[in-house]
Amino acid sequence: MNALDSIATMTTATSNARYISLAKLAGKTGVDLARLPHTVKILLENIARRAGERDVSQADVKSLARWPDGDDASLAFMPARVLMQDFTGVPAVVDLAAMRSALARAGGDPKQVNPFVPVDLVIDHSVQVDRFGSNEAYAVNLEWEYKRNRERYALLNWAQQAFEGFRVVPPGMGICHQVNLEHLGRVVIERDGWVFPDTLVGTDSHTPMINGLGVLGWGVGGIEAEAAMLGQPMFLPKPIVIGVRTRGQLPAGTTATDLVLTLTQMLRAHGVVGKFVEFFGPGLSSLGIADRATLSNMSPEFGATATLFPVDVNTLKYLRLTGRGAASSWSSAIRANRACSGATTMSSRISARCSTST
Repeated sequence: MNALDSIATMTTATSNARYISLAKLAGKTGVDLARLPHTVKILLENIARRAGERDVSQADVKSLARWPDGDDASLAFMPARVLMQDFTGVPAVVDLAAMRSALARAGGDPKQVNPFVPVDLVIDHSVQVDRFGSNEAYAVNLEWEYKRNRERYALLNWAQQAFEGFRVVPPGMGICHQVNLEHLGRVVIERDGWVFPDTLVGTDSHTPMINGLGVLGWGVGGIEAEAAMLGQPMFLPKPIVIGVRTRGQLPAGTTATDLVLTLTQMLRAHGVVGKFVEFFGPGLSSLGIADRATLSNMSPEFGATATLFPVDVNTLKYLRLTGRGAASSWSSAIRANRACSGATTMSSRISARCSTST
């Protein structure tokens, strides 16, 4: 590890933590890393932090540092976390349970089977509308959801208690991208004595919505997400980054939808399929996180892998607005759920509704 001697330390609110210093890395590689797009810097930090592991060599780090002139070899990207919605998340839980059963049959300790990186499963495609137009509609619809899918939620309730690094956001909280943007996205991760950029892959094509918060992430298939969950890196080709310079501000009477549709048409015409798009320029100061997220959310529509916005004053303001400071994102999600349903956790909601067999 630390083949290029680029580790530095910093003091956080809880402890002293290590991080990859791109300034040190620039000195070791003899390359001006300040010229790199933010997307490439995030990918570079990701492999530099893991230099010396099985899939990342010193040569890989040096090659990406010379972007865009480095070798065309693939880079082994390991996301900081995985986001799943219910359609793909529930089968992933079944696979984890099956691995534990197999290990137990082989005489091993089944508790050794856990996600390698944290996983958030957001139940967002499930609740159907039986009642509407009344104050009790929300509670009644959720009540029926738990009754109809008792076994499913009993499994998820067991999973979030049995597996380390596995969390479930209950139904009725919102779509997974909204929950990710407003609660789960951290921008910076502090874990195991390290601080590093928040990155993710998600099992939905609109995962890039989180790019509006300055978090690099994109959608993948269920098999790829499970592989990342179990510690297998994603091998990416040398990134191609398309920059979009912003100037001025939107004229009066125009909306984020107008901007999104115009840019989608422009980027489709330019050709960005399989590439990274990155916004920059003075015009970003007038573009709030909601509008940025709307733009990033359209990445599948113009074919880009991700559409990243930089972390700036607007980003920090949004984090404070959504309660991400001393309180954890999961705690704020639970508080919101408690306010709506009167229950404290998903566990208590399931036990209250699933206590009798049917």
